[in-house]
Order: sequence, then structure tokens, then C-alpha cells
Amino acid sequence: MLNAEEALDQAGRATDRASHSAIGTFLRNLGKTWQLYVLLLPALLYFFILHYIPLYGVQIAFKDYIATKGIWGSPWIGLDHFQRFFNSYYFKDLIRNTLVLNVYGLLLFPLPIILALSFNEVKNATFKKWAQTITYAPHFISTVVMAGMVIAFLDPETGLINSIIKVFGGSPIPFLIMPQWFKHIFVWSGQWQGLGWGAIIYLAALAGVNPDQHDAASVDGASRMRRIWHINIPAIMPTVIILFILTMGSFMSIGFEKVLLLQNPLNMSSSDVIQTFVYRSGLLQSQYSFSAAVGLFDSLINVTLLVLANLIARRTTDNSLW
Repeated sequence: MLNAEEALDQAGRATDRASHSAIGTFLRNLGKTWQLYVLLLPALLYFFILHYIPLYGVQIAFKDYIATKGIWGSPWIGLDHFQRFFNSYYFKDLIRNTLVLNVYGLLLFPLPIILALSFNEVKNATFKKWAQTITYAPHFISTVVMAGMVIAFLDPETGLINSIIKVFGGSPIPFLIMPQWFKHIFVWSGQWQGLGWGAIIYLAALAGVNPDQHDAASVDGASRMRRIWHINIPAIMPTVIILFILTMGSFMSIGFEKVLLLQNPLNMSSSDVIQTFVYRSGLLQSQYSFSAAVGLFDSLINVTLLVLANLIARRTTDNSLW
């Protein structure tokens, strides 16, 4: 019988052998496929330099940052900035607006799936090509141009939408200065811009479906809808789950640029979200530590939702990010 010290010693040697074996295997693979690692290197450097090194600055969220003293020289104040944000009068409004806009957009998550399934059923190649081009095109419009188009279309005097309303005898509606309209304008304009592009990845997944499955289902008398439900949807479900998890990982990070461009003092009660607040407090008001704390709070919520969504997906399906 081995005593405890001998058992620990043997376990340690076994761990060392396994570690050396893993390192040796990695080095052998590196020697065989070093070209692939060279191709991977720029991406690794990009994320390391631009996404990991800046994490060093997160500590200013817990300090009273003074630029002349630097990060290390600024006094440590702990959670004071977080408490100030949580106790502020605008905290509930910011959280509510951010959640409502994101939940609204999340409810429309199935639309690209429906569009992809519809395109997949179109048999006329010419019509399918033109329809895909028309739906893809808005994706390539910049955010600034998109916001300008929305403002132009909704102008009370010369806008296309209000011109149509006038034709039918209605009165012009100043959409962009009415808080109750902002969420609908923001979400649906975003859907118009990204719907076709969002369907591409689902179309790629549908391209991998074996046509023999549809032929066999047709022989058995399955209708088109039943074939879509029992063949196409299960085929793209792993892709749907992965994209949904990624969406949850950026749930609180709504499109900052577009919100800011469509925002004005009259719709502020509905359009002010965490990202625009961080922009104002950090860049315009130079409250660097406070804005860093608010941004860190937002990021922590995103990470938590990502982990929870992945955990639920892993326990309920066979697909997850990790």
C-alpha cells in the first residue's frame, strides 16, 4: 500500500508526463502546420492588442481618475461610482429604454429565419436573385446615411411618409419629436437594413440540406409546410441557437450611433439609453471614471446573459458556444 506522500508524488509525476506529452504534441503539430498558425496570428494580435490590453484601464471605474495623476496615481474610491449611478434619478429611465429597445428587437429575431426559409422555397432563379439583392442592399448603407434617410422620410413637411398620409387626407405627424414613436422607428428601420443580410447565414445552412430528404418526404405525401417544419427548420436550428446566444451576449449594447443620430431633446425620454449616457458623461462632460463604471456595469450584464443563454442551450439542446 502506498502512503499519502508517495501517492501524491506519483500523481504529480503523471501530471508532468501528461503536460510534457501535450506540449510535445502541440510542438509537433506546430512544425507540420505552422503556415496556418501564421495566418491566425494577425487575428490573435488584433484581439490581444485592441480588446485585451485595454482592459487594463477598467480600473478607473473604481478610482477618481485624474488625468494629470494617471491611472495608478488616481485615488481609489471603490464602488462609489456604481452607487451614484444606481441611486440616480435617471437610472430607471436608462434601464427601461435600453431593455425595451433590445427586447423589441429580440422579438423580431425570427424574421431573418422566415425570410431565409422563404427564399429557399423560391424556384424562379431570376426572381430569387433580384429579391435577394434588394433585401441585401440596405446592409451596405452606412449608419449616418441610414439615419439621414429616416429623418428625410419622416419629415413633417417634405417626407415621403407624411406625403402619403396627406394624400389619404391625414395630418402630418412629427414622428421624430414624439417619444412614443422612437422605439418603432429605431427597431423597424434596423430590421429593414439588416433583414436580408441576417438571412444569408441561414441560407448557407439550408444549402447543406440533402435534397433526398425532401424527395423522400414528398413521396410519403408530406406537404411543403410539413417539409419545412420537419426538415429545414431542424437543419438550421444549430445555427439559430448559436446566433441567438451571440445576440444575447450583446443584448444591452444597442446600436449607439443610430440612437445618437436620431436622438433629440424632445424624444430623449424614450431614446436615452446606457450607451448614449456613457458618451455624454464620458466624452462631453469628462467624467471618465463615472462613465467607465456605467459601461462596465453594462458589459457585466452582457457577459451574464451570454453565460446564461449558453448554459440553457447546452442543457436543453446539443448546441452551445462552449
